Amino acid sequence: MGNNYIFSLTPTFTQGLVLGQLSILVLLALVLKYLFFIPPESEPETTPFHPLSKTDPSWRQNVEEDADSAQEKESAHWFNILARQVVEVYRAKLQDNLTGYEGIEVARRKIEDLANEIRPRGFLDHITVHSVDLGMTAPKLSNARVVNDNAGDPSLPTIEFDMSYSDTISVSLTTSYLFNYPMSSFARLPVSLTISLSLFESKVTLVPPSPASAAPVLTISLPQDFTLNLKTTSLMGSRAMLRDVPKLHELIEYQVRRVLALRGTWKVVLPGVGSLATAQHEVEKEQAACNEQD
Repeated sequence: MGNNYIFSLTPTFTQGLVLGQLSILVLLALVLKYLFFIPPESEPETTPFHPLSKTDPSWRQNVEEDADSAQEKESAHWFNILARQVVEVYRAKLQDNLTGYEGIEVARRKIEDLANEIRPRGFLDHITVHSVDLGMTAPKLSNARVVNDNAGDPSLPTIEFDMSYSDTISVSLTTSYLFNYPMSSFARLPVSLTISLSLFESKVTLVPPSPASAAPVLTISLPQDFTLNLKTTSLMGSRAMLRDVPKLHELIEYQVRRVLALRGTWKVVLPGVGSLATAQHEVEKEQAACNEQD
C-alpha cells in the first residue's frame, strides 16, 4: 500500500516528466500574459505609425505630368484627364469639400466609422484610425486597343487598357485582437498597422452596351491577374513587441486582393434607356446562367 502514493519525497521519472511539462506550460502562459497580451480593461501602450510624408517633390511632378505631356501621342490621354478629375471629386467629397487638416480629419473619421462597421466584433476590438493619406495622383491608362474576344456577345468589341497606379495612399491604425478562450475577452493582443500602396497594375476591360439588352449597361472590369504591391509596417504586443510580421502582411494583401477580385466589375446604366432595378435583374440572370454552366 505504501507504494501507491502519487507523489513522494523521491519522485519517479514519470512524476518528474509530468512536473517538467507543467512548469513549461505555466512559464509559457506567464510569458504570453505579461509580455505580449494586455488585460481587457487596460489600453495599449504602443505608439501609432504615421503615413509617409509628401515632402518628396517627385509626387508633385506626377500630379502635373498629364497636363505637361499633352503633346504626347497617347490615345488614352483624354481618359487620364477625365479619370484624374473623377478621383479628385471623390477625394473632395470624402473630405466634405474641406481642405488642409480639417478635410483630412473629416476623411479620417469617415474611414474609422466604416472600419468599425465592417470589423468582426468577435475577433477585433475598436479600430482607431490615427491618420490617412488620400494620395495626390490618379490611375494612368495607356495602350488602348480593341479586341474581339467578348464571350457574352461576339458582336460587341472589347476595349482594353493597361492601367498603372502608384501613389501615397496610406492609413495608420491601431486595434487589438481578442482572445475569447478559455473565457470571453480573456486577453487582447495590441496591433499597430500602417498600410500604404506601392503599385497597382492591371488591365482594364470596357464592354459597350448591347442594343438587345433590356437595360443596356457599360461594363468595366478588372481581370484577376493584376499586380498589387502593398507596404505594411506593424507592431504586435504590449511590452515585448513583434515588428513587421510577414504572415500579417500576407494576410492583409490576400484580403485586399480578394475584395478587388470579388468587386472588380462595375456596370454603368445608360441614362434614359434603362433603370437600375432592371439592370440588377439582368445581372442576376447572367450570374445564374454562369452558375448553371459551371
